[in-house]
Amino acid sequence: MIRRKIILITGANGEVGHGLIQKLGERDDRLPIVVLDIKQLDSALRPFVSRVVVGDILDTKLLETLSTEYEIDTIFHLAALLSTSSEFNPENAHRVNVQGTVNLLKMAIDQGEARGRPVKFLYASSIAAYGMPNLAVKQQAGAVTEEQYLEPITMYGCNKLYCEHLGRYYARHYRQLSAQRAVGVDFRCVRFPGLISAVTVPTGGTSDYAPEMLHAAAQGKPYAAFVREDTTIPFMVMPDAIKALLMLADAPRERLSRLVYNVTSFSRSAGELADMVRAAFPGAQITFQPSDARQSIVDSWPSAVDDSAARRDWGWMPDFDAERAFNDYLIPTIVERYRSPA
Repeated sequence: MIRRKIILITGANGEVGHGLIQKLGERDDRLPIVVLDIKQLDSALRPFVSRVVVGDILDTKLLETLSTEYEIDTIFHLAALLSTSSEFNPENAHRVNVQGTVNLLKMAIDQGEARGRPVKFLYASSIAAYGMPNLAVKQQAGAVTEEQYLEPITMYGCNKLYCEHLGRYYARHYRQLSAQRAVGVDFRCVRFPGLISAVTVPTGGTSDYAPEMLHAAAQGKPYAAFVREDTTIPFMVMPDAIKALLMLADAPRERLSRLVYNVTSFSRSAGELADMVRAAFPGAQITFQPSDARQSIVDSWPSAVDDSAARRDWGWMPDFDAERAFNDYLIPTIVERYRSPA
């Protein structure tokens, strides 16, 4: 029996999954897409995918079945419990974020051995992998590289950083065991900044104060941000996040000097973001009521990241700076989302 070659996307119902499925679905040369999520896929995305599998990445029997049924060419691993949610149940977060990733990496290794060449494994990491020791260091550090200040203070950040290392391990260890036996896995990781989507509603991320401001203002609802006005981290809008994943997936392996890459677009303080929202929605009621727990998390993330390696190795360049992100993408899309029917 000839197995059909596919792209597998985990966590397909998340913010990144929505954009990735639609963009891949528009490609003329794409492989069939199989998605795996613990919930049914949104109906609007169904036309873009070949199959929806409702299940858990912790279910090894399910993964074995998928591995038997398909030849998996590329895995986009997006499934995770997000930062704030993970703090409420860190042990469960570890199971999902780490063991789930191990399960998928092992599946990729087995697939690679069966077909004689490595599976591409695109992993979505996070700015949460960083841990700045204090605000003074954060303010002085400038744009940090992939190797600096890697002492995360959240379970989510620890999980993401550890999974980056697991990717390195699985990419190299199996390849070194035996020249006859193993081909490893083609692990590639994007370390994202805070992501802002106009299409999906935020669901538990610690950087979600930015999109929450916008969605509340568009609905005429007051919003109290859970951070201080001077809180500054790097951001990126969802179209650029999808662009980064696909550019890294398409890059020739020989051009990649590393396995983990920073990407970024713009850095703005929460107060500056609020001013941009008020400019678009003059009646917006935005206040600041910092939550100690969430504020401490955001304070541990850098104000900016250095993405020069991605720019050098695979030509990364964001399409949206802050002004274009708001004026050309966020505001028009969110206004249309909440427009009352005539």
